[in-house]
Amino acid sequence: MRSRPTLSWTPGPEVLALEPGTTDVGPVADVVAGGGVVVLSGAGISTESGIPDYRGETGSLRTHTPMTYGDFVGSESGRRRYWARSHLGWRTIARANPNDGHHAVAVLQAHGYLSGVITQNVDGLHQAAGARDVIELHGNLDRVICLVCRRTSAREELDRRLRKANPVFAAEATRINPDGDVELAEDAVTGFRLVDCSSCEDGILKPDVVFFGENVPKSRVERCYRLIEDSNAVLVLGSSLTVMSGFRFVRHAAKAGKPILIVNQGLTRGDPYATHRVSLPLGQALTELTDALA
Repeated sequence: MRSRPTLSWTPGPEVLALEPGTTDVGPVADVVAGGGVVVLSGAGISTESGIPDYRGETGSLRTHTPMTYGDFVGSESGRRRYWARSHLGWRTIARANPNDGHHAVAVLQAHGYLSGVITQNVDGLHQAAGARDVIELHGNLDRVICLVCRRTSAREELDRRLRKANPVFAAEATRINPDGDVELAEDAVTGFRLVDCSSCEDGILKPDVVFFGENVPKSRVERCYRLIEDSNAVLVLGSSLTVMSGFRFVRHAAKAGKPILIVNQGLTRGDPYATHRVSLPLGQALTELTDALA
């Protein structure tokens, strides 16, 4: 059974009644200094790398409805639309570089302050910055999986096959979205040719990411819960926590009495659980945090 996609969240009175987040990272540094902190990051940490978020002031959900699992598996036209747009969008994400926020997380981990990193992002930028053993809650666009034989393969391999199948495809994207999808004229999508799994020959290929309306694998969720249970605190970075797949870990930690630290520009679903809330750009806030702990 798959959950219905949650694309938006309306702040209730318990959130709206809170004082605005501070610009002082000092209280966050005091908690992080004790170690055993689990980072939970969202799309907001990658905006400074040129990848927009979903729900910020310029978030893509204002103009774009992401691909859902049901739409993808339900029709060939849905898959054609996704792969034509993602064929362009993936290249942009593959070229993105880690920013100061990603590098700061890697530094905090290297200095022993973090016991784990969970990211809701599918861009691989935490690892590119040097973070280790990152749990990719929603997968990674660099991998492709066959829905029939379950073989995984590199996105570069699929890119080569799609280029060969579409030698004259020269569409231009007007906007990149966090899931690697782009805005693309419908006439550019119509003639795009799909390719099947090269292993089982007729299997449907899907990016190895969790689409809206699709469940995160149970083993991955359980691993995250273990990290949260063994942690001393949770540090949320650049996430509105709208989607339950990330929000549940904040609630679980708060129920256990662990400090919840949130660094995000804008309100989040987890604000009522937060011990400290900081409203600053992630690169600036995390640079100040690492400087304070140096």
